[in-house]
Amino acid sequence: MSIVKSIVWPKVILYGDSITQFSFEHFGWGSAISNKLARKCDVINRGLSEYNSEWAKIILPRVINQENMDTQNIAAVTIFFGANDCALKEKNPQQHIPIEEYALNLKSMVQYLKTVSIPEEKVILITSPPLDEAAWEKECIVKGCALNRLNAVTGQYAQACVQVAAECGTEVLDLWTLMQKNGQEFSSYLSDGLHLSDKGNEFVALHLWRLLEKRVASLPLILPYWADVDPLSPETSLLKDSGQEK
Repeated sequence: MSIVKSIVWPKVILYGDSITQFSFEHFGWGSAISNKLARKCDVINRGLSEYNSEWAKIILPRVINQENMDTQNIAAVTIFFGANDCALKEKNPQQHIPIEEYALNLKSMVQYLKTVSIPEEKVILITSPPLDEAAWEKECIVKGCALNRLNAVTGQYAQACVQVAAECGTEVLDLWTLMQKNGQEFSSYLSDGLHLSDKGNEFVALHLWRLLEKRVASLPLILPYWADVDPLSPETSLLKDSGQEK
């Protein structure tokens, strides 16, 4: 009896807070990236709504390790935290993380990934988008609390993320800066002042793809194109070694 080898699908891991968790919703940036990589790579959503970088650092070894996935076959990992870390301490102490600790948490996650064979060149840090304070304040009032984030403070955390990327040798997608470039109005990128609108999801997908593409450009189409399958002997085409088996 012949042994049929399993097909190994490369992976892109999206690790972040609610902006990542929601990224597989209709028109989400994660689903857009996944669509681009169909038949080449699995895009795995590991978004954790309301989490901050401290909690993310603690559980990362449980999320990505050499027992639950082939880490050498991971094409890229995005780390997208900060929107909860930057909550004002006096207004939201449960989620707030001081900016110095936030930076150390990001560094710790990058360093951990290196220990499981995911080098810094496969890691992309993503900053929080800018905050539309007026829109987010309305959301806070509905929830019975005062405005608990400020765009200027969000920007400080975004700059810390950019600095960590420079120190660690990773790439960074600085959404906070890009969405406000040349003084452009950014509120249309947000659905409630904090989370992404359809336009914001499209913006993230476009800019993230520019960073991801070079990491996945060499990945082959998994399994042959239908027209290349021999109709008289499909096994010959479908069971041949394509370099993605183990």
